[in-house]
Amino acid sequence: MSENSQHHVVSPKLYAAILGALLLGTYLTVQAAKIDLGRWNIVLALTIATIKMSLVILFFMHGKYSTRRTQLVIISGFFWLAIMLGLTLTDYTARKPEPSRSANPPAAVIHRA
Repeated sequence: MSENSQHHVVSPKLYAAILGALLLGTYLTVQAAKIDLGRWNIVLALTIATIKMSLVILFFMHGKYSTRRTQLVIISGFFWLAIMLGLTLTDYTARKPEPSRSANPPAAVIHRA
């Protein structure tokens, strides 16, 4: 068997630990959604999502044990994700808060027959 065709065997205990970390990340996401952090809610949610995505790619998709070329493609994907998140957060933080529509509700129109 050549070096490139060998498969790395991952311990079921490691899979269980990663699954636990993903479940914890999901729990933290739900709890973070219940807390009003203002503009930081999106940053926290994206940070948790990025960590969870990294765990899935590295361990469940065996990115950690792949060839260097595959790892380069994965790193390129993370680089592109960083660019997109950076541009999104730049746009998000540059916006001015929109006045609340509920602060000045429109007058109710009453139709009488």
